[in-house]
This record gives sequence, structure tokens and C-alpha cells, in this order.
Amino acid sequence: MDVSIGEVEKNRRRVVDRLRTAAESGADLVIFPECALTGYCFESLEEAVPYAESIDGASATAIAAACSETGAHAIVGFIEKEGSNYYNAAMLAGPCGAGVIGNYRKVHLPFLGVDRFLTPGNEQFRVFDLPFGRAGINICYDASFPEAARALKLLGAELIILPTNWPTGAWRTPEFVLNARSCENHVNFAAANRCGVERGWEFIGRSKIIDVNGDTIAEATRAGEEILFAEIDLQEANNNKIVNVAGAYEIDRLADRRPEFYRIITTEASQSRGAD
Repeated sequence: MDVSIGEVEKNRRRVVDRLRTAAESGADLVIFPECALTGYCFESLEEAVPYAESIDGASATAIAAACSETGAHAIVGFIEKEGSNYYNAAMLAGPCGAGVIGNYRKVHLPFLGVDRFLTPGNEQFRVFDLPFGRAGINICYDASFPEAARALKLLGAELIILPTNWPTGAWRTPEFVLNARSCENHVNFAAANRCGVERGWEFIGRSKIIDVNGDTIAEATRAGEEILFAEIDLQEANNNKIVNVAGAYEIDRLADRRPEFYRIITTEASQSRGAD
């Protein structure tokens, strides 16, 4: 999806239109990019603030109504306002009067675009129980931190959803990183990136859907807007014991963990660098 910076109403109409189109083709879950409602390349917080919305704002209302109309669920990136804080967030909306089921606030913020000025996510990772399976959400740069995907897996995620804004320099993430995240956690992954150019920044498309083995089952191109469809066996994410040769070659990436050796991961950064 292409996005027009600062044109929330235009972007909202585009989201609702694409949601209807995908649902008409049988989609149960429709995923949109990071900051799909607002754009990303703001030069200050003050510039972005007029386009931020609360989780029960006009966009959430319109998207939830479209979900009820189509019977599909939707994940849409936006800038969330709560009090004096502004977050890079993704809302989850559902049909049948469910409205906005929840949201996720991006935990890891790069020094890039509007993330330079936003508040880091302040809530623990969460998995949502949806009619078709259990899904967790990360946003863009979160995928660079293996702990984020692992946390969602340990919480029971069968699918990790990644709204993202990959510019040209981020090509390694769709090329290598997401497939590794899927394989190392035995979890399905679905990433929705934007396309087009915003204030000189080119976005590379390449949305991907990856199965629990780390194999790409669908991938978009860089050419322009397109809707990527795939069927995923979410239940397979619960079959964590992989038997390659019975009694001779078996692995379980959850049962084989040794958490007592990982404590350094949760040590505060200032304490883990060692003495000068």
C-alpha cells in the first residue's frame, strides 16, 4: 500500500477500500503497513501531532465498521495519542460488533522518521485470541530484536504480524531476518510493508508470509501496490517437536531451551557492558 503523509482521511478511505477488496476474495485477516493512516517521514513531533488519534478515534470507528461489514479482521498502523504521549501503534479491529479488539505500541524505536520523536511502547507483549488462531503483533524495527518474536512465541502466538515501513536500506530484513525469526521460533510470520516514495524515502514493498519452517509461501514485489494472499496452517505452530528421523534426529525449540543461561539478556544495558 502507498501512503500519503498527513492525509489521514485519504489514507483511511484507501484502507477501507483495500479491506473490502481483500475480504471479498476471502481474507479473514487483512494487514496494513506501519503508520498506514498517517505517513512516517515527519520532521518533528509537532508536525505529526495533528494526525495522531486515540484508539477510539474516527479511524478506529471507520475501520471497525468496515470489519463488521466484511466479516474480516484488520491490523492498521497509526500514530496513537494517549494523554501527552504519542506512540507508533497498530490497531486490531474485528467484525460482528467486536470493534477495536486491542492495539500494540512499538517497543523498539530507531532514530528514523517519526520514531525519533515518539514515546517507546509501554505495555508488555500480548497475544490475541482470534476466531482463526492466536496472533501477536510487532512493528518494523521490533523484528531486529529476536527477544520480541520469542516473547510472543512463549505467550502462545501461532502467527506474528509485522506492519512495517522498510526503506531501501532495510532490504536484509525481508531477505533474511524474518525467515530466521519464523524458523527459530516455529511460528508463522506475516509482514506488510508499504511501497512508493515519501519525502525522498523510497519504500521497498516485499511484504512476506512465512510458514513455521521459515519457508516463504508468498511475497510481494517492489513494483507497486498489490494484495498478497496466502493460506496458513496456524495449528502447525503448536507442533513444536520436529521429528526429522524418529529416535535419531528430533528437535524442539521450546523444550530444548536453557533459560538459566540467558539471564544476561534481561540485564539492564548499562550493567551488561562490563567494567571500563
